[in-house]
Amino acid sequence: MSGQMYFVTGTDTDVGKTIATAQLLRAFVAGGQLAVGMKPVAAGCEWRNGQLWNSDVAAHAAASNIAAPAHLACPYLFEAPVSPHLAAKDAAQVLDLDLMVSAANALQALADVVLVEGAGGWFSPLSEDASMADLATRLQAPVILVVGMRLGCLNHAMLSAKAILAAGLPLAGWIANQPDSVMPRYAENVQYLQTHLPAPLLAEIAYSPQALDQALPAQSIAALACRAGAKHTINN
Repeated sequence: MSGQMYFVTGTDTDVGKTIATAQLLRAFVAGGQLAVGMKPVAAGCEWRNGQLWNSDVAAHAAASNIAAPAHLACPYLFEAPVSPHLAAKDAAQVLDLDLMVSAANALQALADVVLVEGAGGWFSPLSEDASMADLATRLQAPVILVVGMRLGCLNHAMLSAKAILAAGLPLAGWIANQPDSVMPRYAENVQYLQTHLPAPLLAEIAYSPQALDQALPAQSIAALACRAGAKHTINN
């Protein structure tokens, strides 16, 4: 088996990447596919029963229908809630892109769909010389962009889309997630992005304390199949 892989990135940190990834995983599972999530590196972990535990990794596991080995689901876990490159430096470790790619490829052999959720935004650093963008480029996976619908999201979304396309990767779709209960002029912001982003709006996720446990509707993932290999240019 060699499943389809997607790289899930966001317009910033705390915009709802994990919520979107979990809801996507549940949609794939509901569609009868073997689906698994991966977090290449997770910072901000806590100790539980003598092991580091991360809420994002746990959310992936809860939404997946494959019990992925821990070293594949998240090769790097750090306690400090800081940028991964700083957490790794504090722990005297070097984040190895080859190891991350190898883990993602191993998951592909187990699943129909692998969702690799990045940390932070597109250019979040993994070291002084490498970023999440470099990892996504190495994986050569179509990208799903999670847009945190709040003030400033239009600029962040357009910049992120341009960077993804400049890397030569297909933008498979985007998800509008509401991290806050209220956003002024929400509908107009979504409409602008629908007009200017060169990829379909896969879903809108409304603010909800239970959002992490929900699933996207089937039509949200239907558009991905025909977009996975497509490359596009952004409207100016």
